[in-house]
Amino acid sequence: MPEEIEIDTDKLRETIDSEIERAGGGNLLRWISLSTAIIAAVAAVAALRAGDTVNEALALKTDAAQLQGQASDQWAYYQAKGIKAAIAAATAASYKAAGKPVPPETEAAAARYAREQGEIQQKAREIEKERDAKGHEAVGLLERHHKYANAVALFQVAIALGAVSALTRVRLVWFGSLALGAAGIGFFLWPMLT
Repeated sequence: MPEEIEIDTDKLRETIDSEIERAGGGNLLRWISLSTAIIAAVAAVAALRAGDTVNEALALKTDAAQLQGQASDQWAYYQAKGIKAAIAAATAASYKAAGKPVPPETEAAAARYAREQGEIQQKAREIEKERDAKGHEAVGLLERHHKYANAVALFQVAIALGAVSALTRVRLVWFGSLALGAAGIGFFLWPMLT
């Protein structure tokens, strides 16, 4: 039986690896893939946060609109009580102008309407204060949404550049992808820190 032929596989493996590195490298492709996958994962979280904040802002805006309706109703009720108080006061003035005694229920009604008007005014102002608080909170959430949306846009461009760099194996394009991904992370973390 002839002796086995020994093939130096170590040298062959080194040659293959050096050719892969020279041709653009499998290692570079792995790093591009890994960084793009991480950017995509963070982009998904940022997109969820953007959606959550805009939905919450819209819900608060809806609540504020309902509160505005309630406040408007209270102010209409306030005006109605004011009209009734004015009628009672005019009735009392008519009695006085005629030299007749004002019926006690007329004076009591005018005083009651004025007192009720004060209570209604206080309630309307409380509703308006709650409306304003919800509106202010909604504006803050919309500002956060815009920051998250900007982060998502940067992540999408970074992912696209990652794909281009994987196809072309150009490191500069990959570095651009990483830079945009880092900027996206900054926009994503900014609302959480402020």
